[in-house]
Parts: sequence; structure tokens; C-alpha cells
Amino acid sequence: MTDDSNPPILDHALDQPSAFTARNLIDDVRRSRRIPNGNVPPVCILEFDGDLTDWVVREGIARRVESWACFHTAMFAMDLEGVACGIIARTIGGPYAVLIAEQLQAAGTKLIVGLTSAGRVSPDLPLPCLVVATSAIRDEGTSYHYLPPESEVACRSQVVLLLERELIMTGWAVRSGKVWTTDAPYRETTAQLKKWAGEDVLAVEMQAASLFAFGVARNAAVALVAMVSNAVDHAGEQFDTGSQDDGLRILKGIARAARAFLATG
Repeated sequence: MTDDSNPPILDHALDQPSAFTARNLIDDVRRSRRIPNGNVPPVCILEFDGDLTDWVVREGIARRVESWACFHTAMFAMDLEGVACGIIARTIGGPYAVLIAEQLQAAGTKLIVGLTSAGRVSPDLPLPCLVVATSAIRDEGTSYHYLPPESEVACRSQVVLLLERELIMTGWAVRSGKVWTTDAPYRETTAQLKKWAGEDVLAVEMQAASLFAFGVARNAAVALVAMVSNAVDHAGEQFDTGSQDDGLRILKGIARAARAFLATG
């Protein structure tokens, strides 16, 4: 019989070092796949959907980073607004996003920005819009491997204010505030949506709490921008995230914010 009074997800020796590290994996990948040594961009965007990454590659805006040593992903690099930015596609969910974030930090990336799709929680939020997450409800599992149990985790990076300032220039409606991170999008209930709307949550997504907890525990600069494009109470077109040119403007806004952030560090 096991003691169920403390579920495993809440029972982690957070003060103990990891037995297997991102550096171990990078070294193994580099050796087994004969990947050359080289630098990665100082900024990397984790793009949830992948369509925007596919487009910038097809258009010749981004090129593959041959020195990125990862079993699971390909990284592409772009020069945006005078900043070298990496982009990695389809980092879906907190566990995967943090898996890659750990490897990015080990490889030398200075700023990691999640660009994710999200659903509306606050009925006052316009659709579509961008939300710069300032904190996240921890309704997922990954964050509990990094921080003690609490209901919420804040984004501590100073890049948040810079992102809001620069993204407003894209022409999109931009809001900053709290998001709800869930591992199970098909288990969102009406009762939950009402509860979180009443607690000033703007949108629901799958990465922020995990990335923010990683950022706090590893002293890593992370942020998250959510493209809010759908809602259960919305009668109009769902999942409208604009054109690829809209996406490029968002990437450029992130790059400008990153440039200002790196200049202060």
C-alpha cells in the first residue's frame, strides 16, 4: 500500500540536483549525430502552432541552425530588428516547452519567449488579441518539479513591460495579466472558466506556469505571449490569428523587446 496523503506531484526534493541534465543530453546528441560546435541565438521563440515557423522558413526569412544539438527539434535563426532570434516550432504543452527551455539555457540562450495559442477566459477580452502573461495559475504538472506547491507563479522577467510596449505597435489589441495554464484543454469546464474569470484571469493556455517556474528555479529569463483567438462564448470566427504578415510583425515586436532587454543586461 502507498501513502496517498501526499500525491507524487507534490512530493519532490526540490533542493536536490538533477541526476540527468540538459547538458548531458546536448553532449550525447552532438556526439551521436556529429553535430558541429557553434553558438545558438541569444533569443529563442518557442512557437506553439508551428505554422509561422514553417512560413518564415519557406520565405527564406529563417535558416536552420546546424549547431543546435537536440533529439526532438530543429531550430531556425532569423535576423529581426537587428537581433539574432531562434525559433522552434510545435513546443506544445508545459513539459515539452520546459524540456526545450532547459536545453536552450544550457546552450547559452539569454531570453526564451513562448508564443502560444490561447482561449479567452475574461469576457471583456477582444478577439483576436495578444496577452502578455504576467503570472499563471499552476493547473499543470511541470511547475511542481521546480517550485514548492502554490496556486500561482509570476513571470519575474523585466521583459514583460517591453513586450507590451512593442507589441502594441503591431496594431493588435494587447493586454497584460494572469493566465490559466492547463495540461488538459479538453477538460476545461464552464464552472472553471467562470471561476477563473472571476479571479481576473484573461486567457487559458498550456505553457506559462511551467515556463515561469523553470525561469524562477533556474534563474532564466522567460516570458510568454498568447495569441487569443477563440472562446466558448464567441459566436464569430474562431481561431483567427491573422495573416502570416501579422505573425511576422509579432515576431519583430518580440525581437525589439528582446533587444531592449538584452541591452539592459
